[in-house]
Amino acid sequence: MKQLIVNADDFGLTEQVNRGILDAHREGIVSSATLMATGNALEAAIAIGRRWPRLGVGVHLNLTQGIPVSPPSKTPTLVDVRARLHLTPGRLWKGIVTQQVNLVDVETELRAQITKVRRSGISPTHLDGHKHVHVLPGISEIVIRLAREFGLWSVRCPVESPPAIPRLLRISQSPATAVIKQYLVGRAVSHFARRFREKLGEAGLICPAHFYGLSQTGFLDTESIQEILRRVPEGTSELMCHPGYVDADLVRAGTRLLTEREVELQALTAPQVRMLVADQGIQLVSYQDLAGLAQESVAAA
Repeated sequence: MKQLIVNADDFGLTEQVNRGILDAHREGIVSSATLMATGNALEAAIAIGRRWPRLGVGVHLNLTQGIPVSPPSKTPTLVDVRARLHLTPGRLWKGIVTQQVNLVDVETELRAQITKVRRSGISPTHLDGHKHVHVLPGISEIVIRLAREFGLWSVRCPVESPPAIPRLLRISQSPATAVIKQYLVGRAVSHFARRFREKLGEAGLICPAHFYGLSQTGFLDTESIQEILRRVPEGTSELMCHPGYVDADLVRAGTRLLTEREVELQALTAPQVRMLVADQGIQLVSYQDLAGLAQESVAAA
């Protein structure tokens, strides 16, 4: 059986991102979302999650932008002079290696984010990371420890086998330099994620066997999604996406994905995409379904 989790990241970032994710769930193929505890529209996202229980909701762990959940005094190596999260993934990784970023601060903030979501009444289905910071060595061990502490079975593992660059260039309408840059980002993330997958297995945690959407971040249109759907194999896979609508709040949020979110939303709700899901025999599921299967397996053992 082909099972596909279509997960929309950045749930709670802004009101219009929330609206886009909801539209992509009601009218399209999105089956899951991950909630930013640091988002400006968190409460509205929580209300959507409660009202639409078929939308699985996980936690989108964030260490790179916005106002932290923890008091800045408890996470001094993560915040700037304005008490905001500000480190890019590259600078975060460098800070860990040089011990300028304290992993105790990281654990404090990530635990606070999960706790905030749990206290809202949402039972998280899984964990993943904003800009994939959860796969970085040092942080990855913390994420695994927190997943077990909070009784979560599933964590995203973004190991991707993308199409070759010539194929990506043919199906993308974006400049070649941007496509190649994102492809290289995908290779770097996948490198860390391969070891992370091993750690998850050792800890008894699970993730989908296949992952898509990393190399296409910023370029995920109808043709790209159709190309991915045709490659989905037997077993459970995840497609990462970022639907939403553009407004002033999104521009102020500092995300690089603006009009790209509307392109993704159009693709995720396109009739030909929904038809292809059915034609390919793909069952849309959430991380909750994946965790349920794992719990059944443990109970039967």
